[in-house]
Amino acid sequence: MNMSVRLRQTVVLLCFLGVLLWATASWAYNYTVAAGDSLYLISQKTGIPVSKIRAANNLTGDLIFPGQVLSLPEVKPAVAALPPAKSPSTAYTVKPGDSLYLIAQKYNTRVEALMLANSLSGTLIYPGQQLILPVTASRSAATMAVEVSRSAKRPVIPYTDEDLDLLARLVQAEAGGEPLEAQIGVAAVVINRVQSDLFPDTIQEVIYAPNQFAPVRNGWINRPAGQSAIQAATAALYGNDPTGGALYFFDHSTRNSFLRSLPVSATYGQMIYAKR
Repeated sequence: MNMSVRLRQTVVLLCFLGVLLWATASWAYNYTVAAGDSLYLISQKTGIPVSKIRAANNLTGDLIFPGQVLSLPEVKPAVAALPPAKSPSTAYTVKPGDSLYLIAQKYNTRVEALMLANSLSGTLIYPGQQLILPVTASRSAATMAVEVSRSAKRPVIPYTDEDLDLLARLVQAEAGGEPLEAQIGVAAVVINRVQSDLFPDTIQEVIYAPNQFAPVRNGWINRPAGQSAIQAATAALYGNDPTGGALYFFDHSTRNSFLRSLPVSATYGQMIYAKR
């Protein structure tokens, strides 16, 4: 084969490779992560599913950081300039003391909806985190049920959303695996103490009083509450007291001689409730 034939074949091959490279480039591009971005937000901006973004960048989770360069596997269609019809949403910056439950209550949505919108696998959030707030068309049945309960009668003591969240977290830490009556009993004991002359006058002061509750000492009080714990705390705030006015609770394993000396008023699961 003479040199001119080889040269023509080489040029044709290079042209063919150039077409392939151009086609590949046209179907992939880089994206630099900005502050406040999440895989969900990038997916919404580009129309590329989160799963495809993860696969293209060998990501095993949703953690990304500002300045990170992601490879997006598809070119955003021209029509993507007009966002697809979807439920309206807005952004929210997590503040100290926030929980998904409190944010959901404040913005009339559900914890599950917040987790889905932000690709969260759990309820753990942190100050400064950017969350997408989906705007729901109607309130959940659970929220409506709580509101009906609230409209039917007044709470036995005044409380704020922060008080409810703290009370529910104590219930979760102390009796999270126990029957609902036991969980309501834990919340009721706190409320009974608020109403008693023997203890402080607010939920916050009762729970954080020195040497009263183990979860405050070991840090479990900072864990988010589950739905049953929230339900139990709400029920107790509106007068449900299955303990008969108890001021103390402990489980069957305790060896505290003072608690064991108290008259028992109720028992649910592993939890024992006592008066003074």
